[in-house]
Formats: sequence, C-alpha cells, structure tokens
Amino acid sequence: MFPNLCSIVCVAERQKIRKESSRMNVINITAENKKPKEIIRLAAYCRVSSDSADQLHSFAAQIRYYKDYERKHPQYKLVDIYADEGLTGTCMDKRDELHRLIKDCKKDKIDRIIVKSVSRFARNTQELLTTLRMLKEFGVSVYFEEQDIDTDKLNMEMIVTFPGMAAQQESESISGNMRWSYKKRMESGEFNCCAPAYGFNLIDGQLEVNETEAAVIRRIFSMYLNGMGKQRIATTLNRDGIPRRYGCEKWYGFTIHYILNNERYMGDALLQKSYTTETLPFRKVKNHGAKTQYYVENANPAIVSRETYKAAQELQKARHTPSCKRQTAYPLTGMLRCPDCGRSFRRLLTAGTAYWVCSGKTSGATDCISRRVREDAVYDAFLIMLEKLKDYRKPLLGTLIHDIEVMQSRTSENYGRIAEIDKTIADLAAQNLIITRLHTSGVLNASDYAAKSSEINNKISALRTERRKKLSEDEEDEQLDKLKELYEIIEEYEPADEPDGEILSQTVESITVNSNAEITFKLIGGVELTEKIDEKGRCHSA
Repeated sequence: MFPNLCSIVCVAERQKIRKESSRMNVINITAENKKPKEIIRLAAYCRVSSDSADQLHSFAAQIRYYKDYERKHPQYKLVDIYADEGLTGTCMDKRDELHRLIKDCKKDKIDRIIVKSVSRFARNTQELLTTLRMLKEFGVSVYFEEQDIDTDKLNMEMIVTFPGMAAQQESESISGNMRWSYKKRMESGEFNCCAPAYGFNLIDGQLEVNETEAAVIRRIFSMYLNGMGKQRIATTLNRDGIPRRYGCEKWYGFTIHYILNNERYMGDALLQKSYTTETLPFRKVKNHGAKTQYYVENANPAIVSRETYKAAQELQKARHTPSCKRQTAYPLTGMLRCPDCGRSFRRLLTAGTAYWVCSGKTSGATDCISRRVREDAVYDAFLIMLEKLKDYRKPLLGTLIHDIEVMQSRTSENYGRIAEIDKTIADLAAQNLIITRLHTSGVLNASDYAAKSSEINNKISALRTERRKKLSEDEEDEQLDKLKELYEIIEEYEPADEPDGEILSQTVESITVNSNAEITFKLIGGVELTEKIDEKGRCHSA
C-alpha cells in the first residue's frame, strides 16, 4: 500500500517550516515578558470637602496615614502626597493638586495612585471616568481603598461607575436640600447672604458695617453725585491705592456701576439675583426670571441714606446713553477686522440700520470677499459671549492660568520650597489638632489654648501667603498678567441687556469678521472665541 498523499505533503511542509524558522531570530515582546518594576512609584491623593477646623485636622491625619502606608508596603515608594483643601468634588477644574497629580502622571513620574474613596476623587461620574481612562493611557492605576476597587482589574469602568453614580446622586441630593433651605429662608426674609459685599462683614449670619470700607463706599457715591464719571472714580481709587477685597487689585468702571446700583448700601436686599443649576456640573447663572426673586426692605444696616442712593439712580438715568446709539467714537471703531486684507471695518447707515463693512473693499482699494455685519448683531454676540465666558470661566480661563503657573513653578527653584511649605502647613495643622485635644481634655486652659492656636494659625496664614507669592513670582509673562486681568473682569461682570463700551474696550483686542454669519473675538491674553449670527441680527452659539 502507498502512503497517504496528504500525510506526505503535511510532513514536507512541516520540515520546510522548521528549516525556515532556523534562519529567523524571533523575539517575543508581549506584555508577559516585560520585566516587572521592583519598586512601584506611589502617589496619594487626599481631598477635604470642608474648610472647618476638624476637617483640616483630618487632612493632616491623612498625610500621616499615607506616609505610614509607605513604610508598611516596601514595594511602594511614595512620590508625593497631593492634597486639595476645602474644595468640592463635583467639578475637577477647581482642584489645583489634582491637576498637578495628572501632569506628573503624564510625565511618567507615577505608577499608581491611592485614594481613600471614589467620592474623594470625584462626584461627577463623567469626569471620573474620563480621568481614569486618561490615567490608564499613561499606564497609571488607581486604587480606591474603601470600595477595594483597583483600575488594573478587568471591567474597571463598569465597577467604578456604580459608586461614582452614587456619589454624584449624593452631591445632587445635598445641593437640592441646600437650595430648598435657601428658598424657605428667602421666603421668610431670614436669608442674608453667603459672601458679603464690599463695605460689610458677615458675622454670625448677620451683616455688619465695615467702617473702613464703608468710608470708600460713601466716597464713591459722593464723587458720582458731584459729577465724576464711573471710570474716573475707578482711576482715582487706583491712584490713591485704595485696597479691594478677595485678592482683586484694581477698580473698574463697571465695579463702580455695581456699587452705585447695589440696594444693600441703602439697607435693602434683592435675593436670588443668581442661582445654582440643579445638575452636575453645578454652575452659578444670572437669574433672568427663571427663579422667583425676593425683595427685603431694611434687611441690613445702611451705609448711605435712601435719598443718596436714589439720587445716584436718577443721575444715572439722566446720563444714560446706550453705547450703540452714540454718534461719535463708536466702541466698535477699529475693532472689526477683515480676515483677507487685515483692514478695519467702517460704519455705514442703511435705512436707519447700522452696518459695518471692510473699509478696503468699500473704497475699492482691495478685492476682498464682501462682508457686512449688523452692529446690533455684533453687540448681541458680544453679550452672549461674555455671559458664556462668565459661566465657564473656571474650566476655561482658570485652567489656562493654572497650567501656565504650574509650568513656571516647574521651571523655577520655587517648586521645592512649595513642597516644603505644603508639608509644614500639614504639620502645623496636626499641632493644632493636638492642642485642641489638650484643651478639650482640660490639660490646656482657654487662654493658653487661644494664644497657641492663634500663633499656629498665623504661621499657616503666612506660609500660604508665601506659597501664593512663590507661584506668582514668574508672572512677568504678559499673557499670564492679561489672562488674570480678564478673569477678574469676567468674574465681576454682571450680565446685562445692553452693550457696555467700556468692558468691550477692556476685554477685546480685535474682532475678526469671518463671514456675514460668523465673528471671532480675540480677547486680552490671547483667548479667541467664535459666535455665529444671521443677517437679521440674531445671535447663536458657534
């Protein structure tokens, strides 16, 4: 019998393959053959959701806990402890230390992150998953201690989603309860405010007059009623070195406008001028009638008399002329630019409607594409752009400013000192906890406790001031200065129904007319934002 032909062919093929394989050098580079790291670079992330003393003491305890964790787990080397104090977990853009942690992961300085719980990392499920995916791409795993969740395991996203959703629902529930509480207190007239206006201090829930600042408020009303304009008043206060509040350095014309129109200064209160949205991410928006407002007479001590306040209102009405109706020095003069020839636009009146067109095109000097935009459409687009920028100033401008500051601190010698300051602050907070316990147990009397606690708190305050100074020492960069100025202006801006030529000139460097239906605002600091309009002047988001 003859051998099976198929068997002979198969044997021949296998011999041929073995001969060819002997001439090839094959190296297996699968993940299984990678040499595991002997030491895992560990980072710990802590967050405290309140700025109360007890929470800050807990913050110091967390730092000690993770250092002890490193000692108990020799396979880990603790790179750093990233700790955000007194911040909410519902939005990640507010947390400087979390951003620093992510940047270090991107630079391959960290292999693994340990966090107490999912809720300490984030309460917004979408941002949580986005961050975890990004860290996974960097080759960084995250371990959540309370839930015993390790992102190195399979089906990580499904596992993390459930506790993340629960934490998100918890945040929304807490926020809803707070809104309900505020509403009831507003209805009864018991609600005062959360952040006192310039000229007041908030003490035990009640507004009290700050006499030093109140003198400035009275001076502002006096200067205005004596004929001085708002911008001139601001310039005078800046020249005289009059300090402001909350870290703001300059006075602006619109700041003076806000003061002259704040009913608090005559003793009344209009409640719910703005409100917080009900879904994550929570945003504070201007109340244009979506929520009920409450007017409370004699809600707080007055700084100026009702007669003085009302006189300022009447004078403003007498002086008021909308920017878009001025016959000379239009705010848009020199602002609008042609993307083809680079020339500025000029103003034309057609059947009573103001339009802006390329000066080169209309004079025949250039052969640009014909572009024409209505003046009121440009103003509408500007107002909408400002309102959106105010709503999203933290994720846009705040993040950009933070990134530039971080880059500067990385390239300077300040970074090491900042780390030392962070550690010292944590140690001082721990000392505060110890003396608090000694006082509670009766070992330390009240006077000694107050003196020691005050001494520690003063040191912490000085260290935080030094930390801010170290982070801002490289602020000679013009872009960073302009971005901070823009952020300050936008933060104080109150959405209006009419354009303000002053804020236009302070925030906008130029406006490019891309087409009859689209314009781009170039703001100070290099920020560019685009809005779409139609020929009838209505504006909508780009």
